Amino acid sequence: MMELRLKTDITIVGAGLVGMAAALALSQAGYEVVLVDSQALGAPIDVDSDWDQRIYAISPKNMQWLTQLGAWSLLDTQRIAEMQSMQIWGDATTQPLQLHAEDVSADCLGFIVEERSLKSALLKCIQTSNVRMIVGHRCLSVQSSPQRAVLQLSNQQEIESSLLLAADGANSWVRQQLAMGVLHKDYEQTAIVANFTTEQSHANIARQWFTQDAMGKSAVLAWLPLPENKISIVWSAPTAHATTLLQLSPDAFTHAVMQAGDGALGDMHLMGKPASFPLALKQASKTVMPSVVLVGDAAHSVHPMAGQGVNLGFRDVIDLLNLLGARHVYQPINDAALLKQYARIRKADLLSMVTLTNGLYHLFESPYSMVKNVRNWGLTTANQQAVKTLLIANAIAL
Repeated sequence: MMELRLKTDITIVGAGLVGMAAALALSQAGYEVVLVDSQALGAPIDVDSDWDQRIYAISPKNMQWLTQLGAWSLLDTQRIAEMQSMQIWGDATTQPLQLHAEDVSADCLGFIVEERSLKSALLKCIQTSNVRMIVGHRCLSVQSSPQRAVLQLSNQQEIESSLLLAADGANSWVRQQLAMGVLHKDYEQTAIVANFTTEQSHANIARQWFTQDAMGKSAVLAWLPLPENKISIVWSAPTAHATTLLQLSPDAFTHAVMQAGDGALGDMHLMGKPASFPLALKQASKTVMPSVVLVGDAAHSVHPMAGQGVNLGFRDVIDLLNLLGARHVYQPINDAALLKQYARIRKADLLSMVTLTNGLYHLFESPYSMVKNVRNWGLTTANQQAVKTLLIANAIAL
């Protein structure tokens, strides 16, 4: 018989990567957790089928955290690629800026994994944990007060919790219901994602090209290494250009990708169909309310040129866990001072990432010749060891 009224320590809305990782981590830390999602869980994911178009670059620190949670060891190592180096080209540079993991005595810069593989691993961990899952029912209302958060579901269930985590994505229902404002900046770009096999080995190097067309519109093309001679691309281009690219035949699209990447890996063959999504910067004006915390894309979605979206979300959860673990024994988990402290910590981390991605976007969007000269000079002079070390340390800090 279904319980119409539930009381729990923490309710998490959204069973994406960040929501599932949060549920698992908080449950392992000893909290009673309910994980809610409006989508019913589909059939088991066939991770041996075609390669997933949604690929993430997981930072070394977050890989270690996912290992502690028990999820990383469930991944098929033959479908994970290590990023040992990065090469970055400007629109007028013949020599790329080269960043190597060994420059900062790191084993690698990151791990390239498929979203569905990581999701499947986290779900397996949750199914053997104490996390209670309620899926396939819409959220109808949410109330926030200093004492508790109350969530009403379409199946008549009401969940009362000391803390509610909104991990329900960039268009967060929780954020909208609680009228938590959001800063929205449309980049007027569309990201195209696709996977290819390549003639030549990528040598575990991630490659990135910053380009500009005759109209002064910028684009960013990234080639991320997959196992063996396979790569995943993310092409962030002005929406009109992206629409044209998506209308090309598979052969013509492949040729365009090869040409944009200067044929760096020889002949390429498209695996599956390209997918696309619009790009925007979304940043919640506040990430906490009484008994409510926004995490992941509900709190912030950044330009994919940094490849750090999901890493930032995992960092949200890790910082929250650390704060909850260090709190005074009589301090409740929804203590207002505690949540304010969390918001301050995350604001600093997010600010550096938004400044980097938004700053790079504007730097490469500028049509002015002086700015063009400066950015290309910057990429060249960045080969100086001190600057390189700083850039790499930033890349793997998450």
